[in-house]
Order: sequence, then C-alpha cells, then structure tokens
Amino acid sequence: MPGGRSSHKNTGRPARQLLFSEALLQAKGVPPPMATQPSATQQDMADPAQESTMDHILQEISSVGRRLEGVKSAMVSLAAETKSIHTEIASFQTGVLGLVQRVSKVEAQASSLQDIDQELLFLRTTLGVPKSSYVGPPENRYRRSPRPIIACLLRHTQACQLIQKARTQGPCQLDGHTIRISADFSKETSDRRRAFLALRPRPRQLEAKYGLFDLARMWITKNGTSKDLYDPEDSCSFLDGWSLMNSSTSTPHRDTMAADQNTPSHNLAPGGSGSAHQLSLPCPRGQDLERLLHSHDDSGQVLHSVALHTQVADIDKSCSPLKPLVEPT
Repeated sequence: MPGGRSSHKNTGRPARQLLFSEALLQAKGVPPPMATQPSATQQDMADPAQESTMDHILQEISSVGRRLEGVKSAMVSLAAETKSIHTEIASFQTGVLGLVQRVSKVEAQASSLQDIDQELLFLRTTLGVPKSSYVGPPENRYRRSPRPIIACLLRHTQACQLIQKARTQGPCQLDGHTIRISADFSKETSDRRRAFLALRPRPRQLEAKYGLFDLARMWITKNGTSKDLYDPEDSCSFLDGWSLMNSSTSTPHRDTMAADQNTPSHNLAPGGSGSAHQLSLPCPRGQDLERLLHSHDDSGQVLHSVALHTQVADIDKSCSPLKPLVEPT
C-alpha cells in the first residue's frame, strides 16, 4: 500500500523488506495473510482444563480460609486460657499474701504470749512459751465465738503458777483482747487431780504440810520427812500409815502389858474362854512403821498389846497378820 509505506519511518532494513514483500504481493494480486484465530474445537478443548485449574485454585483458597478460621478460633481459646491463668495467678498471690499475714499475726500473738510476765500474772519469772498455734477455722469477722490458742509451756512449775493465778485473777486483758486461761488435762489426769483434792483434809488432820504440784502430784512433809506421791492410792496408804503411827504413840503399851501379864497367850486364841480378835491395819508400801496387835475380849477390855516393828519389802503384797516377837510370860 502506498499510504502504508509513507506512514512507516526509517526503522531499519527488516522494516523495508516487510514493506517490499507486501507491495510485491499486492502487485501480483495475492491478498495479505490474515491473523490466525483459534477454532471452536480448540476452544472447547481448552475450557475444561481451565475450569479444572480454576476449581483447584478455588478449593485451595477455601481450604486456606478454613485453616485461617481454625487459627483464629485457636487464638481466641488461647487468649481465654491465658486470661484464666492470669486470674488464677492473681488469686494465688492473694492467698499467699493472706497466708503471710496470718503467719505474721500468729508470730505477733506468740510474741505477745511470751511477754506475759509479772505485769500480767504477777509471776516471779517470765514464762517460756516455745510456740503457739491456732486451733479451729481461720479468722472471720462475723465469727462471734472466741478462738482458742494452745500455748506450750516449758516448765511445769510455771504452768502450775499460771493456772493458779488465772483461777484467782480471772480473765486477763492483753492488747484489747480478753484472754481466759485454762488447763488442757486428759481425763486420766483430771481424775487423779480430783482424787488428790479429796485427800486434802487428811494431811490437815495429821498436822502435815502438803501441796499439789505439776499435773497430778502430791507432796507431803511432816517431822522432816517428805514424800512425793503420784498415785492417789499410794497417797491414801501412806496417810493410813502415818495415822497408825500417831495412834501407836498414844497407846499405853507398858501399862497394858503390866496389867495383863498373868494372862497366858494360849488362852487368847479365837474361840477360847478369853476370845481374842486380831486387828490388822493396812501397811503403807515401802515404809517402816510400828504395828500394834490388840487382843480384847467380848466386853471390849484390852487384854494384851505388843509393839512390833515391821518393814514391808514387797510393795505389791498385802500385809498379813503378824505374830508377837516377844511371847508374854
């Protein structure tokens, strides 16, 4: 085409050859070549492959979306768990703080118990309180009943002084709190103490000094002789022996023997004409005492009396009636 040649600029040798070939073809009457277009068959064959590729791409996109949703839900659950963990940590810290406060309060009360001395209970020495602990539920401001505190004392003498002063003085006031002190005895110890308290009139009758010490212990002193007794039965036997010794010192042995020396001893056998009765009293365990063997007739007149000296060797064996060491003439 003439117009086409003028429209092209000088772009080099390949462009000139193309124009020359086009002009030659036009001169021969041959139409120029048309651009190739795909046929319908080729289009039909290409569409399923493209559709399958697109479907595969869409499936991958949907799977990626589902994975993203799972990741989002996992992140939400992880955030919730993290929040609950932080809440538990905060509550644990609060509990630890409360426990530390309780421990500090217990230590403060223990130090307060250690400060109980002459100013509070008028004792001679300061009490030795090694430890103290709470008993029962934790402190509650709505709790109306008093909270018991157990204090462990080192020495029994101070415990006795504390209990005695607490009984005589009544409730104590310490840091604005009312403290009532009472002994925590077992049933066995309480029974022994009651038995010792029942024996208190007997040392008074014997004009002996006595005292109750420690948990359950009786101390008796008379004429320079002291005895520590831990069993009420032993105390009763010991007091019986002292009573017998006092009665022996007040009995006129020699006058009775002089008045009745003509009475033969074989006539004092039970069932004879001068029926005699032997009176044996219980002997104190492990003690020396003078026993008297009294013989009297039915009318109550004393016929014979001999002083004997006996020592009980076996504390578990009861005393049997003894024979006179000196036969009457």
